[in-house]
Amino acid sequence: MKIRILFFGIAKDIVGHNNIIFDLDGIKTIGQFQVFLKEKYVDLKDINSFAFAVNEVYVTSDHQIKADDIIAVIPPVSGG
Repeated sequence: MKIRILFFGIAKDIVGHNNIIFDLDGIKTIGQFQVFLKEKYVDLKDINSFAFAVNEVYVTSDHQIKADDIIAVIPPVSGG
């Protein structure tokens, strides 16, 4: 199942790309996708504090991923 992943902020810096297409066979939920990202990019160790959106809608870790979804990986934002 091919999925387009969009990376923002520090996630983009760590991964080195603003978007990648992954073949996510066997990964069915956002929670499983988070584990996949932590294993592939060890510097994303704080990924559990990131927000995830699928097709421009924020989702929780139990959200089911479908083929051709676009997943946005959004780190926490701070400012002042």
